[in-house]
Amino acid sequence: MSVIAASVLGLAAVLLAVQLKGKSGEYGIYLVMAAGFCLLFYGTGKIRTILEAAARIREYIGIHPVYLETLLKMAGITYIAEFASGICRDAGYGAMGTQIEIFARLSILGVSMPVLLALLETLRRFLS
Repeated sequence: MSVIAASVLGLAAVLLAVQLKGKSGEYGIYLVMAAGFCLLFYGTGKIRTILEAAARIREYIGIHPVYLETLLKMAGITYIAEFASGICRDAGYGAMGTQIEIFARLSILGVSMPVLLALLETLRRFLS
């Protein structure tokens, strides 16, 4: 599926949801959620390409694998949280969407702490 196909799927779902809004709005939300899940699962299918590229980058520059794993975890957390938050906002539950975003930010902070500590340790050794 290309970006054009994904865009057409999303736009078609939204246009159908708008048509259903007057009669039964809940079905429009379900339709948009179904299209969103299709796009989410297709997007996660691209992970193989990303992982292969990350492995090649790691070979080229010789960094510790933990750093790239952390970067990929942060990207995954962001992707999933944005998806869930957007659905909550579309359904009219903006407060829940905000809570998901806050939890995602805290999760990213927690995942990135080992990298930050390693950086500070490197700076401490360099300055000593």
